[in-house]
Amino acid sequence: MSFPRRRESRYKMNKQFYVYILASRRNGTLYTGMSSDLVKRVWQHKNNLVQGFTKKYKIKDLVYFEVHQTAESAITREKQIKKWNRKWKLRLIEEFNPRWEDLYDRISG
Repeated sequence: MSFPRRRESRYKMNKQFYVYILASRRNGTLYTGMSSDLVKRVWQHKNNLVQGFTKKYKIKDLVYFEVHQTAESAITREKQIKKWNRKWKLRLIEEFNPRWEDLYDRISG
C-alpha cells in the first residue's frame, strides 16, 4: 500500500539526512559518514554490521552529528569534512561535544 501522492511529497520534504562522526575513543580514530536514518546506522556500526574501516578499528562512539534537509547538502558536507585535517575535525567535535560523550543513547530515545 502506498501513500497518496500528496503525502509522499510532504514526506520527502520532511525527511532528514545526517552527517555524523564516530570515534574509537577520545582523540582516537575518527570516521565521518552520512545517513538518512542516524539511529539505525549508528546501531549497525555498534553491532559490527558495517564491514570495513569502522569494524576493523572498533569505531563505535557517536561524538558528532548534524541535520540536513536534503541528501545533496548532507553529501556535500560529508565530503567537506572528510577533506578537513584532523585538527579541524577535533575542533568541530570539541565545540559540539566537549566531553566526547557517546551520543547514541540521546538520539535513540
